[in-house]
Amino acid sequence: MIQTGSGVHRLMVWLAVVTAIFVASAVAYEYVFTNYDQGELHYRRGNLRLEDGLYREALTEFEGQLRIHPEDPAGHLGKGLALMGLTRNDEALASIDHAIALKPDFAAAFANRGILRDRMGLSEKALGDYRRALALDATLADGPGWITRFFRKQPQAPPTIRDRAVYLAEQLKKPAAERLLQVPELDSAQRSYKVHGKD
Repeated sequence: MIQTGSGVHRLMVWLAVVTAIFVASAVAYEYVFTNYDQGELHYRRGNLRLEDGLYREALTEFEGQLRIHPEDPAGHLGKGLALMGLTRNDEALASIDHAIALKPDFAAAFANRGILRDRMGLSEKALGDYRRALALDATLADGPGWITRFFRKQPQAPPTIRDRAVYLAEQLKKPAAERLLQVPELDSAQRSYKVHGKD
């Protein structure tokens, strides 16, 4: 047990105070000196809600962002991901399609549309989307890194779109009666590709 007044105790208290000041300063700097408009704030909160699985709240945030920036492809993709989480698949598909129409080289949108189409049983279209996403951004084949998996509490790497594309291609070569295109327990492990930015 650490004695009150000991050198170790004073050091620990000092480190706690310095850490608290540092964190408070970083948060204050973010809000005071970073010039995010309201749309950007909605967008960032929407992404956080997606990560937490709070799809209704995420949808509200992305809709708020799109009222301010109606032609933002990342906002439409975020809205599509929230709708996908709510299993409002037709609306999600329309939103992701709109994101792709606004930005035809949006790799994350193709990856997520592939996941959505896969869940909807549109395997051939899903495979096309996976291939297009990988052609646009080969790093999507890596899947989430260990830090992302740590925060998502995923000790094992989930299947990537490359894994799924290979599997679908193999299954689609088989006669229709022999295909196993969906395994709900395994398919549910596949995560959507988070909207990271607007580049």
